[in-house]
Amino acid sequence: MRQAGRSLPEYLKVREGIPMLESCMRPELVTEITLQPVRRHKVDAAIYFSDIVVPLKAIGLDLDIKPGIGPVVAEPIRTRADLARLRELTPDDVSYVTEAIGMLMGELGATPLIGFAGAPFTLASYLVEGGPSRNHEHTKAMMYGDPELWAELLDRLADITSAFLKVQIEAGASAVQLFDSWVGALAPVDYRRSVLPASAKVFDAIAAYDVPRIHFGVGTGELLGLMGEAGADVVGVDWRVPLDEAARRVGPGKALQGNLDPAVLFAPTAAVETKTREVLDAAAGLEGHIFNLGHGVLPTMDPDSLTRLVEYVHTQTAR
Repeated sequence: MRQAGRSLPEYLKVREGIPMLESCMRPELVTEITLQPVRRHKVDAAIYFSDIVVPLKAIGLDLDIKPGIGPVVAEPIRTRADLARLRELTPDDVSYVTEAIGMLMGELGATPLIGFAGAPFTLASYLVEGGPSRNHEHTKAMMYGDPELWAELLDRLADITSAFLKVQIEAGASAVQLFDSWVGALAPVDYRRSVLPASAKVFDAIAAYDVPRIHFGVGTGELLGLMGEAGADVVGVDWRVPLDEAARRVGPGKALQGNLDPAVLFAPTAAVETKTREVLDAAAGLEGHIFNLGHGVLPTMDPDSLTRLVEYVHTQTAR
């Protein structure tokens, strides 16, 4: 369910007056927000409450998350000299993460915690564009026009992301998920040449921990096979590709995660159950499946719809 918190009234209450990035750096608040969907919806795992730009803020970049806009970078990275601002991330830079996960371990009991980080391409897009972008003009201009600079940028971001995930795993996370929210903007040939090496570096860096690794993107139907090649154990699928077709594209040896359209949850309960049954039926022959939405929970969604969805999936999959 991704973080799932932003549709909850209890989430809005505890976040009231507190900026997003500050919320991610307060261990007590992170703990409370992470636990809220587990308490209310009885989901099978908690997802660590964070944001993909937290490690970038932690190494000193001047950025903020603007309400209604998203991450905004004061000085975008456009030149080789700008790379000097991307120093290594150390555990001390994110000590609040270790503290928060320690608190969560004491609260969650047998419920697993999934760690969370942004993938190198999506982080690079924010850094190069200076904020969210529809067309990724500056990003693609660098990728095509200066491939050596682009490769070095993604390589540094892969190291930062790997370090951030290692902190979470060593603190107690049972699995990790790498979010590549914007990578669906790329053609497969560009993904293979310009993104796959950095994503693979992240998954390789944490392979020795032997925790499940999930890779998620949006609009990535044409990239599913390549995302599987990057090294994750589980590939996330949005609602645009049926799970049985996604399994064919990804190939053997991988589990899938997904893929109910979040907007379905605005429909009547009977319609939600029908669409959910379609997802479960499509997943019946998979090597492994994590039921999930195909993208994040929408802020205006009725939380009770999510609770009913979780209950329905549990009744349909109980063994």
